[in-house]
Amino acid sequence: MTQRGRRNQDQVATHSTAASSLLFAAVDDDENDTMSSLSIPDDSHSPTVPRSTSTHSPYLHPTHQATASTSTFNVGGQLASASGANTPTMGHAPVGTLPGTPRAPASRKPSSLRHTSGPAESLPPSIKRRPSSPSAKEGKYSSSKSATRPRATPRLPHSDDPPAPATAMYWSRAPVHGHLPMRSFRAHTVTLVDHVAWLFGGCDDKGCWRDVYCFDTETMYWSRPETLGDVPPPCRAHTATLVDRKIVVFGGGQGPVYYDSTYIFDTVTRSWFRPSFPHSQSSLQNPISQPQNSQQSPVHPAPRRAHTAVLYNGKIYVFGGGNGLTALNDLWTLDVSRLDPTSQAAMSYSHGSYGHRSYGGSFGGSAGGLRWSPVETQGEPPAPRGYHTANLVGNVMIVVGGSDGRECFSDVWCLHLDTLVWTRLNLEHSHRRLSHTSTQVGSYLFIVGGHDGSAYRDEVVLFNLVHLQYEPRTVKGKPPSARGYHVTILHDSRLFVFGGFNGHDVFDDVHILDLAGAAYLPQVMSFRVDVGAQHLIA
Repeated sequence: MTQRGRRNQDQVATHSTAASSLLFAAVDDDENDTMSSLSIPDDSHSPTVPRSTSTHSPYLHPTHQATASTSTFNVGGQLASASGANTPTMGHAPVGTLPGTPRAPASRKPSSLRHTSGPAESLPPSIKRRPSSPSAKEGKYSSSKSATRPRATPRLPHSDDPPAPATAMYWSRAPVHGHLPMRSFRAHTVTLVDHVAWLFGGCDDKGCWRDVYCFDTETMYWSRPETLGDVPPPCRAHTATLVDRKIVVFGGGQGPVYYDSTYIFDTVTRSWFRPSFPHSQSSLQNPISQPQNSQQSPVHPAPRRAHTAVLYNGKIYVFGGGNGLTALNDLWTLDVSRLDPTSQAAMSYSHGSYGHRSYGGSFGGSAGGLRWSPVETQGEPPAPRGYHTANLVGNVMIVVGGSDGRECFSDVWCLHLDTLVWTRLNLEHSHRRLSHTSTQVGSYLFIVGGHDGSAYRDEVVLFNLVHLQYEPRTVKGKPPSARGYHVTILHDSRLFVFGGFNGHDVFDDVHILDLAGAAYLPQVMSFRVDVGAQHLIA
C-alpha cells in the first residue's frame, strides 16, 4: 500500500496538568465550568467520581460570575465549592470544598492556549493575555476591526512525525490566516453554510462574547463580518440551527443568567432579528378563547443551556439542558416551516396539533410564523441531562452521553420523530462522555473528545449506525490536545475542530481530521437506523 508522508501541522503546546477537578480550575469566574450550567448556579462540575491528581473534573468549578461558563449542573451534596458556584449542579447547591489540590502554574511554549487559572495580574510575566474587546464583560457589542489579528500568509508548522498510509485518517493543525479572532472559544457554536463556517458566541477566560466570525474551510481564511440588527447578548452553551440560509439561535446564557430567547441570523444579509413570544397567557390578544386551564401551560421552553437541537420536517426539536436549578429532559419543537424574518409582521397565535396549543410570532402572515410546542413522547425517556449530543439520522434523533451533574452518562438513546417513541440501545461496549461532539460521517457517528467523568479525552470513537455499536478505529497524526466544549463540523471529507477547553486552558486553534476514503467510507451506501428488539436495553 502506498505511503504518503504528511506533516503534522499542529504546533507543540504544553500545559500544566497539576491536580484539580477536570473541567474547572479554582478561579473567580465561571469560565472553567463544565457541567455546572445544568443545574444550580452556573458552573458546578463535580460528579461523584474519584478525584484525579492530574486532570480537572468537568463537574467542578469555582465561583460563577457573569463571565464565561459552559455548564449548568449541580453535583448534589458532592460538589464542592470553596468558591461556591462553578460546579455542575443539577438541583443541589454545592457544598464542601473543591476536590483537588492547587494547580501549578502552566509551563508551555507560546501557543494558542489561553490561561484560565486566575486574573491577569496573577499571571507570570511570560504569559501575556490578548487584549479583550468591551463585548466580553461589559456586554457591549463592538464591530471594531481591531478585534482581529491580521495574518497575511498561513503558517505551516512542521514535525518529525513518520509518514502515514494514504488510507489512514490523519490529524493536523489547520494553517489558518486572515483576520484571526482576538479570543479563544469554548461552548460556542459553529454552523456550516456552503463552505463557510459561522462561529458565534462562546466564552474565554475573560467572559462571554456575542461576536460573529467566518472561517472559510477551503482557504483556511478567518474574517469578521459586520452585522446589523438586534444582536444577541453575550452567551455560551446555546444552540444554532441552520434553516435554509438562516441560523436560529436559542437559549444559552452567561454567568448565573440563563436565556429563553430566540434570535435569527440571516447569513445573506448578515442581519439579526429577534422574534417575540408571549411570557404568559394573559398576554394573548384574545384570552376569552383560551381554555380555562391554559394558564398552567408554558408558552415556550424554560431558560436553559447545554441543550441540543435538530431540524426535522420544518421543526427544530430542542431536548434537555439545564436551567441553573436542575437538569432537564423535556422536548420542545419550534415550527420554522414559514420562517421569514424579512417581514416582521404582528404576532399571531393559533392552536397547535395533537390537542395542545402553540404560541409564536408570525413574520409572513396570520397563519405562519414561529411557534413553540411541548412534545409528549412515548416510552421511558432518558434521564435529565445536558452537555450531551443529538444527531438526526433519517427520522431518528440519536442522543449520546451527557451529564446531570452527578454522573457522566454512557448511554445512547434513539427517539423516532414520527412515532415519538424513546428507545435505549443495548451496547456491548460503552464510553462515558460529556461536552464531546458527535458528527455523522456516512453510516458512522464520529465522537471526538469530551470528558469521561474523570479526565478529558483526545480520541475519536466511532459509532456504527447500522449495527448500533461502537467500533475501534486507528487515527494517525497528532490529535488535538484533550478537550471538551469544542465544535466539530464536516466538510469535503474533513472534520474541523474549533477551540475547546481542557479544564485549565481555552483554545483558539483549528484542527483537521482528514478522512481518507478507504478508512471511513461505509460498505453500506444506503441505510436507515433500525432499532429492533436485538438493540433494546435488557
